[in-house]
Amino acid sequence: MTEAADRDRLAALHGVDVTYRPSPDREVRVPDGTVVAVLAALGVDASTPAAVRNALAEHEHRAGRRLLPRSVVLRTGRPLGHRLPEGTVLRLTTEDGTETSWDGGAPLPVGRHVLRAQAPDGRTAQAQLVVAPERLPGPPERVLGFMAQLYSVLSSRSWGMGDLGDLADLAAWTGRALHAGFLQVNPLHVAVPGHPTDPSPYRPSSRRFPDPVYLRVEEIPEFAYLGPDDRDRAADLLRKAAVLRDSVLLKDALIDRDAVWELKREALALVRRVPLSPGRRAAYCDFLADQGQALDDHATWSMLAELHGPDWRRWPAGLRDPRSGQVARLRGERLDQVDFHCWLAWLTDAQLAAAQRAARDAGMAVGVVHDLAVGVHPSGSDAWALQDALAHGMSVGAPPDAFNAHGQDWGLPPWRPDALAATGYAPYRDLLRNVLRHAGGLRIDHVMGLFRLWWVPEGEPPTQGAYVRYDAEAMLGILALEAQRAGAVVIGEDLGTVEPGVREELADRGILGTSVLWFERDWEGAHGSARARPLPPAAWRADALATVTTHDLPTTAARLTGEHVVLRHRLGLLTRPLEVEQAEDAVEVAEWLALLGRLGMLPEGARDEEAVVKAVHRFLARTPARMVGVWLPDGVGDRRPQNLPGTWDQYPNWRLPVADAEGRPLTLEQLTASPRLHALAHEVRTAMAGPHGP
Repeated sequence: MTEAADRDRLAALHGVDVTYRPSPDREVRVPDGTVVAVLAALGVDASTPAAVRNALAEHEHRAGRRLLPRSVVLRTGRPLGHRLPEGTVLRLTTEDGTETSWDGGAPLPVGRHVLRAQAPDGRTAQAQLVVAPERLPGPPERVLGFMAQLYSVLSSRSWGMGDLGDLADLAAWTGRALHAGFLQVNPLHVAVPGHPTDPSPYRPSSRRFPDPVYLRVEEIPEFAYLGPDDRDRAADLLRKAAVLRDSVLLKDALIDRDAVWELKREALALVRRVPLSPGRRAAYCDFLADQGQALDDHATWSMLAELHGPDWRRWPAGLRDPRSGQVARLRGERLDQVDFHCWLAWLTDAQLAAAQRAARDAGMAVGVVHDLAVGVHPSGSDAWALQDALAHGMSVGAPPDAFNAHGQDWGLPPWRPDALAATGYAPYRDLLRNVLRHAGGLRIDHVMGLFRLWWVPEGEPPTQGAYVRYDAEAMLGILALEAQRAGAVVIGEDLGTVEPGVREELADRGILGTSVLWFERDWEGAHGSARARPLPPAAWRADALATVTTHDLPTTAARLTGEHVVLRHRLGLLTRPLEVEQAEDAVEVAEWLALLGRLGMLPEGARDEEAVVKAVHRFLARTPARMVGVWLPDGVGDRRPQNLPGTWDQYPNWRLPVADAEGRPLTLEQLTASPRLHALAHEVRTAMAGPHGP
């Protein structure tokens, strides 16, 4: 066998693809250097032909001796499916502590168990055994919901950005007044502190804990018991917060989360001086016990970041290992500072729970749908605490394709699939459990990452990456188990390049996909150079959340008017002349309007913006999609996208409040009083209940 063939076989054994397809008719080979670098990140030396041969021999030896894989994930009612020597005895310890023999085929209860095997030749093995539900049920009924970036929805009580009190109020209002079944928000993960802080909710410090910047300080019970001096100082901070809020709402300033946090942190320090009541103290202790090492690590990182800066890779060498003696000593010396960050996590958790209760009390069938980012910032809390589970020197991204010839590098370290399996997927499982604690649903950003991720070696362009595969049966099974236990629906963001079979597997699991109007075209029916036509509503998939737009796309008003093309031209983002881009965009919009006309949903010649916005949303209602989502800014005619991919400081990504059609920022109170928003919700709700509904 040749050197290249040996390396390819070694790569395949570790889930590394040596080719990829940027388009269906073209296959590209991954550079040899990339394959070597990716294998090295997986702990496999492939630097020389001899090293490759040794690694192959070692893998074959381990595989020949291993009775069981380190982790086994099954769907309920399915057999073990792993070949064992005849006469092997299996013993099972179920999650409740019951011990029993097992024949490898009898149905097992859903849960996390321990499986032990003993072969006739004396070999023994132990594996974590996860039994997952066959399928998630999805929402209990077809539901209408709204989608918003929480920071952008400011009320008259906000401290310069939307908070968890606003989330509870928005959920209660959309549930009662608009009869919504869900409210989807951006990731609320804790951010990496900085000057300025990265405002993107998709590059968090930790996905395991929510950001205390979203706390409604006045709703913390101890706030009411501040001493006289502290009460005066808190009143002064509230006045400063009002100035900050008004600067955003009345003077067109950007949302400044650093300024918000500076005020809130001082106020929280005041609140912390108030002793907890015995009942509150007991609840806090229960929270600490439940969160365990994960919270201790996060709080310790937060303390160290305040001392040495937010990038742990630049800390003194003895502090870069979370299990080092130096870290333990410093934690002990600064225990009060560590406890402060634990306390913040507890308060934030409690207000998240209150928001979900408000949603359910308002009659929502699902409630608050949280968002799980695809990864974490390499300098943050999770990257420090979970170093053994993440691939060093690698970043997640996307390969070159028809839409982006240069590929993408998202700057997020990926999970190591081998490390996950070795721990029974504990870091992944614990992450899901925490983000689902107070969720009626969970959106998985880039859900294709549960199957494979594009790894880019540090210092290389995204074109020099490779796909690394994950055990999708395990990743999906653990997700299904945790979602079932939380009573939550799961929505996968499956936009962009999707490998064949992925959407079918998600649907088989009861995981909903994401269907965005502008992308739903009859690609299979297009032949030759013919354009793919807009997909009629009956042809849309049922197992999906259907929307007109998302946080990464133009608002519907901007799309209909072509303003988004002008914006991208002004920022130098177009690769073709403005006139060409405008002409193509106008054709796409005209095709959709023509379909709406043929369906009788838009009178011929009607071009009134509000009428067309209603029509495209009525179109969604006529699809069989089980969840129909309305982008909240669309309800008031907002023209500005919350995020413009491809920009950094050229555009104020993640820092804009919701605004009306004239660009005037709106408070939550003004939103709830908007006739335009009420009318749009009524149109969609009526269409979903009408005779043309699926």
